[in-house]
Amino acid sequence: MIVAGLTGSIGMGKSTVAGMFAELGVPTFDADHAVRDFYAGEGAKAIEAAFPGVMVSGHIDRERLGARVLGDAEALRRLEGLVHPAVAQARAQFVEQAAASGRRLVIVDVPLLLETGGETRVDLVIVASAPESIQRARVLARTGMIETKLEAILSRQMPDADKRRRAHFIIDTGGRLETTRAVVGQFVRAIAAVTGSATRHA
Repeated sequence: MIVAGLTGSIGMGKSTVAGMFAELGVPTFDADHAVRDFYAGEGAKAIEAAFPGVMVSGHIDRERLGARVLGDAEALRRLEGLVHPAVAQARAQFVEQAAASGRRLVIVDVPLLLETGGETRVDLVIVASAPESIQRARVLARTGMIETKLEAILSRQMPDADKRRRAHFIIDTGGRLETTRAVVGQFVRAIAAVTGSATRHA
């Protein structure tokens, strides 16, 4: 089975690409979703203990938590020390289940895959990328996003040019959705040809 790590900086269309893989029947692990599950479940108490005041109605308020750690390297390290092991365990279980069911390809969608050394735990790296002007326009159109917040987020992420250099495959999301979807389909068919699996059962 091939485990492909999908990554890309904020606003680069990574989540859209992940959705396209899922539409083609490829098992896709969403690290952000795993984090949300952790915040809403067993991890909530641990997060609240480390950052008092970020829990609302039994769930972690990500906006409050983000405000507590943004720009504070030590606080961010403490948060990552709680979150990353839980996400890694969920990812390992996902991959094991996919392998047990005979899948030939799985996608692991991890925003900070390269920043955290996660490329050592996948077989190949896919980077979603778009021109900087498109990236910034997408992100700044989000509710509550401002330039200073975007810059703080980008400071934690590897530059797109570096990610592209370390990628095995690059999926350009700067054009039409139909074009990106076609590229994703070509990738899945190529993997299917290599592994001998059918596209709908990758």
